[in-house]
Amino acid sequence: MAHLTARSGALLATALLVTLAGCGGANQDENGATGVRKAAAPAVPKAPAGLPGMPPLLDPNDVYAADRPNQLSPVVRNFPSRVYVPNTNSNTVSVIDPTTYQVVETIPVGIQPQHVVPSWDMKTLWVNNNRGHTLTPIDPATGVAGKPVEVHDPYNLYFTPNGKYAIVMASLDRELVFRDPHTMERKKTVPVSCYGVNHADFSADGRYFVVSCEFSGELLKVDTEKMEVIGQQKLPFEGAMPQDVKISPDGKTFYVADMMAHGMWVLDGEKFTTPTLLPTGKGAHGLYVSRDSREMFVPNRGEGSVSVFDFVKNKLTKKWWLPDGGSPDMGGVSADGKVLWLSGRYDAEVYAIDTTSGKQLARIPVGGGPHGLAVYPQPGRYSLGHTGVFR
Repeated sequence: MAHLTARSGALLATALLVTLAGCGGANQDENGATGVRKAAAPAVPKAPAGLPGMPPLLDPNDVYAADRPNQLSPVVRNFPSRVYVPNTNSNTVSVIDPTTYQVVETIPVGIQPQHVVPSWDMKTLWVNNNRGHTLTPIDPATGVAGKPVEVHDPYNLYFTPNGKYAIVMASLDRELVFRDPHTMERKKTVPVSCYGVNHADFSADGRYFVVSCEFSGELLKVDTEKMEVIGQQKLPFEGAMPQDVKISPDGKTFYVADMMAHGMWVLDGEKFTTPTLLPTGKGAHGLYVSRDSREMFVPNRGEGSVSVFDFVKNKLTKKWWLPDGGSPDMGGVSADGKVLWLSGRYDAEVYAIDTTSGKQLARIPVGGGPHGLAVYPQPGRYSLGHTGVFR
């Protein structure tokens, strides 16, 4: 009886193994060994796909993760460090050596240069000669200007995050013009019903961008791939004049400086609902993010000050005043993150400001009407345009 019981037990065990194998409870490796199959890992939802061809963000929680101090791309690593200042009234670009705070060269360009814009591949600086209807290329390796390219009404210039197109902000023409990023050949013209398109920034996934319309106090939302306006709204302030646009590090919020509302609009880009106004100072104009993505510098052109906004605290924490007044306008942050460079639009000068203390380090005479200066080179993998917006 004991013999039958042991045999029955062995048969039962064998049957159980066969049954498990048949039900998928065991699996064989390539050598025929049998083992217990591991439970499948739970599915992780994928982030929405970005703009086709756009380099993925280094950090999904920080669109500026590639902009850390001195994190220079091999493309720009050997370029001399310079500050390029377009002088709107002098039709020149002043070139400043940031180590000596001296103008080392003055480059003649076209009529009414507004901004100096790094190309998407970071190999060229384009000077936007607004009323001369040309773009002057400057080689940042040598500082030599090339032959101007005919482009109508180039007030400002941006590049799609995948590098496929340049976007000319044709302010007086009331157009967004998509062009070849190298030859500047026109590819598509998008007429707009607002007045004075001037500044923009892109969503974290690159699929849309927000544009400010200076002269009609409006904002546009544009589909990057379709090259179509998909949203438009009037700002809730009589006489609003929106200027620079910048997205928050986490990609959830757009900020729009407004020189007549004297502050910056806080906008949900996805919903594109009515923004709220955060007062900063008279004539708020530019928006520049610190190298650690913690703060944003807001020059207030009408009162000679710079407000500092803390992204984590979601509030203004400091205000720095230029000791002798001035008209701080557009600019950028040095590669090491220690100096904020700003043009003095109405004072024919440039300001260098310590980003930790707010102390004025230098005040440098330049040509008339200095505007969208570019600090170059800067950290990042590619340029979205303006005076240097890098990702």
